[in-house]
Amino acid sequence: MQVRGATVLLTSATGGLGHAIARALHRRGAKLVLTGRKVAELEALTAETGARAIVADLADPDDLHRLAGEAGEVDVLVANAALPANGELLDFTAEQVRRALAVNLDAPIALTHALLPAMLDRGRGHVVLMGSLAGKVTSAHASLYNATKFGLRGFGLALRQDLTGTGVGVSVVQPGFVRDAGMFAETGQKPPSGLRTVSPGQVAADVLDAVERDRGEVDVAPVELRVASTLGSAFPGFAAALQRRLATEDVMGRMSAANRAKR
Repeated sequence: MQVRGATVLLTSATGGLGHAIARALHRRGAKLVLTGRKVAELEALTAETGARAIVADLADPDDLHRLAGEAGEVDVLVANAALPANGELLDFTAEQVRRALAVNLDAPIALTHALLPAMLDRGRGHVVLMGSLAGKVTSAHASLYNATKFGLRGFGLALRQDLTGTGVGVSVVQPGFVRDAGMFAETGQKPPSGLRTVSPGQVAADVLDAVERDRGEVDVAPVELRVASTLGSAFPGFAAALQRRLATEDVMGRMSAANRAKR
């Protein structure tokens, strides 16, 4: 479906990727409804894009219900919100585990469940689930994050099958290592040596393309990382050995420590 003129609900609009996606949607002519927890940043972005803002905490079921109601008639949902959720499982409190599952997995499913009936009634709409290559390949220090992204990928691809022929599409957009936004930018860590990255703009462009071309699964990464993720998904032992060789486990360990306060 065309983005121009469509009403798009974008979650976590105040993050680095959220900013890029919001601006790309605005340039394409979408009518934006932006949500996030950072009030000042949300207000600045809505002023820039002419969007409507709804402040909400997606880990709070009441806020989630209110958001779905206040958003109104939504043509496209871009479920972009996610907590880092990386680190050793036993380093998380029970409440931190609950919040990671709520924001990364429960909220996208709940919003889809709430908005989908009206899309089906109109015979048009699209759901974009922002996943990660961590939804295809596991890594050390990321069991909880892997769980949420594997779950989101499974939900999205299965729902896409259910909705065949209805006029409502589902896309799972899966970035690899992103520079200038996300976990690397926020923690000051560097991607493993020798691995190429993508920009927030590339991710945003693929979100638009996924909606307008109704693409089911979009891996946003250099070709070598896309190939490695496909092989790693089929051969987990190969993926683990490759990560050890590239010292990815060390990078993830340092990133986990840096993200501890954001759980």
